[in-house]
Amino acid sequence: MKYSSTRGDSVQVTAAEAIIKGLAADSGLFVPDELPRISPSFIEELVPLSYEERAVKVLRLFLTDYTDEELKTCVENAYGKGKFDCAGRAPVTDLGAMQVLELWHGPTSAFKDMALQLLPQLMSTALKKTGEQDNVLILVATSGDTGKAALEGFRDVDQISIMVFYPEGGVSRIQQLQMLTQEGKNVNVTAVRGNFDDAQSGVKVIFANQAFNEQLAEKGVKLSSANSINWGRLVPQIVYYFSAYADLRKNGRIAAGEEVNFTVPTGNFGNILAGFYAKQMGLPVHKLICASNANNVLTDFLQTGRYDRNRAFYKTITPSMDILISSNLERLLYHVTGDKEQVADWMAELNNSGSYEVDVKTRGIIKETFWADWVDDAATKKCIKQVYGQHKYVLDTHTAVAYQVAENYRHATHDEHVMVVASTASPYKFNGSVLDALQAETAGLDEFALLDKLQELNENPIPAGLAALRTKTVLHKGVCDKDKMNEAVMNFIAR
Repeated sequence: MKYSSTRGDSVQVTAAEAIIKGLAADSGLFVPDELPRISPSFIEELVPLSYEERAVKVLRLFLTDYTDEELKTCVENAYGKGKFDCAGRAPVTDLGAMQVLELWHGPTSAFKDMALQLLPQLMSTALKKTGEQDNVLILVATSGDTGKAALEGFRDVDQISIMVFYPEGGVSRIQQLQMLTQEGKNVNVTAVRGNFDDAQSGVKVIFANQAFNEQLAEKGVKLSSANSINWGRLVPQIVYYFSAYADLRKNGRIAAGEEVNFTVPTGNFGNILAGFYAKQMGLPVHKLICASNANNVLTDFLQTGRYDRNRAFYKTITPSMDILISSNLERLLYHVTGDKEQVADWMAELNNSGSYEVDVKTRGIIKETFWADWVDDAATKKCIKQVYGQHKYVLDTHTAVAYQVAENYRHATHDEHVMVVASTASPYKFNGSVLDALQAETAGLDEFALLDKLQELNENPIPAGLAALRTKTVLHKGVCDKDKMNEAVMNFIAR
């Protein structure tokens, strides 16, 4: 299978090449030239398998230049060796009206582990396969979870270094500590004076700066990405949609071929886009419900066809979704229209004016698959309290957004398909907001006392990685202006 850019560059590359490059030369995103189609029997064959075995069967459909043995090794290194605290890796918990897909059992307690434990394995293998001699520098912009997951995945990986930019004051304290205490000889963490979109735009500018990239090349360094603009980050996320469906079959919750809905808390659009790929491949998905917070640019787009980031930016209790530029939407537009020139024009409009509007036909096709809504912080907290009262189950804030939007969808449509809510983080990562929602007494408690307090209410123990933060030393103290990120990169390279 070959990959090419969403924006018109006709150069085709292999999966390994796409994973190394991260971003296409024309600043577009790599997409497969065709999507594989699976049969009903393919899904049934997944039911008795382990998560790792399921992953290999799905990944081999896209990563056709990797051997089965290479994929098995990558998957075992990613999900085995005690890295995950659950044998099922991404189990489905039955809450009656909702099925909760728990994607946070990895080392950093967020759904990003599902992809970012595997991406370094795929990239390291790709470097060997292609004979690449230069060192690769991974640049990451994070709204909280991607940063730590990428740092943990790439720490001390040969031939690869990683630099993470995050918005100063724009992540939870636990998320910040996870990054600032990161060990590894090849890692750097730098705060950006601005919001996530400033950090993400800054990374994109660096990728597009030919002169800067030539300077790096002189030093034997090539750039790549671990954000979901990298195909190697996105393709592992397709796996857990298939795995969730297989678990629903295994548990007798659905019949073979029965369609289900997925509600996904969404910021950069990568997680829900993976669900779109699964549906296009033949997984029986009825609707994909996009759940947003007050930064509801995606809700507006999916309802009206107009994308407009020229709006107020809100800091919310769901910081991983505090995003106004959703990069992966570009891939959806490409697959829906098949028109690279049009996609390039829309992205140019977004870059130049901050908005674009798709045509009526494109909007109609998108609405056949997607439904969208958003909830504010007050509704998010209310949902956490209600679900705890009903099930003694603690949702994190992002999952609560999805849970409430799923309920809104059912109320609005009366759709009775089985609903799977993607749970994207452990509640311990956002302990202050969760405890506030549960109306617990927290006055005077620091981050670690908050962890202990939440443990009193939660059946699941404090994840080991978060508990270990109590005694870790802050190792990264860098801060830069949003227009000085390239200088920060050079300083890291030159150290």
